[in-house]
Amino acid sequence: MKRSLFAAVLLCAAVAVAQPPNPPNPPTAAQRAAHEAERMDKLAILLDLNDGQKAQVQTVLQAEHAKAMQLFQQQRAAGTRPTREQMKAIHDQRTAETTQQLSTVLTASQLKKFQILEQQEHGPRGGPHGPPPGAPPSDQN
Repeated sequence: MKRSLFAAVLLCAAVAVAQPPNPPNPPTAAQRAAHEAERMDKLAILLDLNDGQKAQVQTVLQAEHAKAMQLFQQQRAAGTRPTREQMKAIHDQRTAETTQQLSTVLTASQLKKFQILEQQEHGPRGGPHGPPPGAPPSDQN
């Protein structure tokens, strides 16, 4: 009896381990839109944007996101993968373009806050978790 129970448990465990985990469901368009609206509302509060500025900032950020997605899709369709250096150059160029466009909408103080918030969101090395272990501390303070 004990052997058959043990064999059944072992069989169930083997089947459970052998099955691949269910892939996470990607967010729906409505979920993405809700997330972006929430993010924009938080940004408007943090930067103290008026309604006109909020709409302009949202337009700039959406256009920049669309450009990034188009570039990603072009590279994917071509079957190419940029190097780390190329990715950094593209990111730096996009950041500079976004900053230039926002400088016509935001005050100098608001723009500085935006840059700080973006740096905090993406981390000092472009990731949400900060520099890799053993990296020298950044001079953010």
